[in-house]
Amino acid sequence: MDDAGSIIAFWLLAALTVGSALGVVAVRDLIRALVLLITSFLGVAGLYITLSADFVAVAQVLIYAGAISILLIFAIMLTPLASRDNAETFLQAPALLLAGLVAFTVGFISLETDWSIAERGGFDETASAIGEALLSKYVLPFEMASVLLLVAMLGAIVLVRPEGTPEE
Repeated sequence: MDDAGSIIAFWLLAALTVGSALGVVAVRDLIRALVLLITSFLGVAGLYITLSADFVAVAQVLIYAGAISILLIFAIMLTPLASRDNAETFLQAPALLLAGLVAFTVGFISLETDWSIAERGGFDETASAIGEALLSKYVLPFEMASVLLLVAMLGAIVLVRPEGTPEE
């Protein structure tokens, strides 16, 4: 990331990501919050691309901007219309305090960490190592997570099905 275009793209994507993440918290309509969350996910994928982490960027788009967003859309559409607003709760102040603490911790750690990459491998070694790990050592947890997500989605559908619906 040595040229000026990459640096400008990085900062524009960072501003887009942070702005849309703040918008998720600020908007009252749940559908608009979901659209902003998808924008934030895509901004993070763009940040990965500017940092030459292509595999992680594609995974970000497929998993978060794709699958998780669709799951959230299903959850929103299956909830009653009256409970779709982003109402204020008594947990708003503690959540804001916790978010500030997490942001401070991440900022402090990112400034204090030595980010030199001289001894790390490039993309080719990383992508092949991730692929081998997912298809050998971590194949069972990977498949269990997919089955767990499927069961959760089916459970949500069963829970919101109206009473008296004939079994087919």
